[in-house]
Amino acid sequence: MNDSRFVQSLGLVTLVVFFLASFTPLPNLLNHWAGVPSQLQPAEAIVVLAAGMDAPGVLSNRSLQRMIHGIVLFQRGFAPLLALSGPINRQSGRDEAGVRAEMAHLFGVSPSALVTEATALTTREEAARMAALLRPRGVSNILLVTNYDHMARSRLLFEKVGFSVHPASVDDLSEVRKPEARLRLMRQLAQEFLARGYYGLAGYL
Repeated sequence: MNDSRFVQSLGLVTLVVFFLASFTPLPNLLNHWAGVPSQLQPAEAIVVLAAGMDAPGVLSNRSLQRMIHGIVLFQRGFAPLLALSGPINRQSGRDEAGVRAEMAHLFGVSPSALVTEATALTTREEAARMAALLRPRGVSNILLVTNYDHMARSRLLFEKVGFSVHPASVDDLSEVRKPEARLRLMRQLAQEFLARGYYGLAGYL
């Protein structure tokens, strides 16, 4: 195949993928297949995984979704501890975990019920650092809060460091219909599938 035929074929494939991702239920079907639904039950701690900040002191949408879900679970009495993860933003010097802790205080969560971790940069590191913080407190049974598409890999990583994990998935009933939302979901799923492949090849799962 010459270069022009290759470019034409690549362009056609790109258009087909764009159409499928934007104007068909494919992203929702993949999300449903890849995700893990919630299995809520009492635990010893609620662990809320990081999802980044959009600006200094401003949680990203996914981080905010996870945090609200964790606070609601805590207020409903599912666990006596709320463990928050989120690294330091180098530009602002603020850490996601600290911003989340401030938010939890506003919603009436006592500082004594909070555990924060601001050094982990990957999900694998989050599992290891949370184990180092929570296991000395006698915590082995957790509710894990992250997005639906991120739960399968996260649960395996936390189980690998010794936790008994109950998924507390965010947006597990979501179904996006607008083309731009479907594209965004498809991008998130692609990133997650690549991460799962890398973690599997590296022996982390």
